[in-house]
Amino acid sequence: MTEKPAPSWTFLTNHAQVLVCIAKDPEIRLREIAVLVGITERAVHRIVVELADAGYLLRQRNGRRNQYTIKSDLPIHDPVVTDRSQNVGKLLEILSGNEPPALASVRRAGA
Repeated sequence: MTEKPAPSWTFLTNHAQVLVCIAKDPEIRLREIAVLVGITERAVHRIVVELADAGYLLRQRNGRRNQYTIKSDLPIHDPVVTDRSQNVGKLLEILSGNEPPALASVRRAGA
């Protein structure tokens, strides 16, 4: 039996993939995200700006690097997701396999 080649498409949008990368490493560099997602650094920058402008990300300068905090309580922005109780944090838990570090650090600080 021959194996089928991997499809050329993905289930997640570039925005979702960028968010997953940031959830796994809140100090990740745009260059690293670009390599992981398979898009240009410029495209990653545009996506990060769009996510920040929409309120899903907070960027804080830390020396020469940025540190990102995901606003995980916000609803998923997608016309197919009609249940507004489903939020970005729940999605990231599923996609990253654990609680996103950005969310976990916020919870630890408040504990």
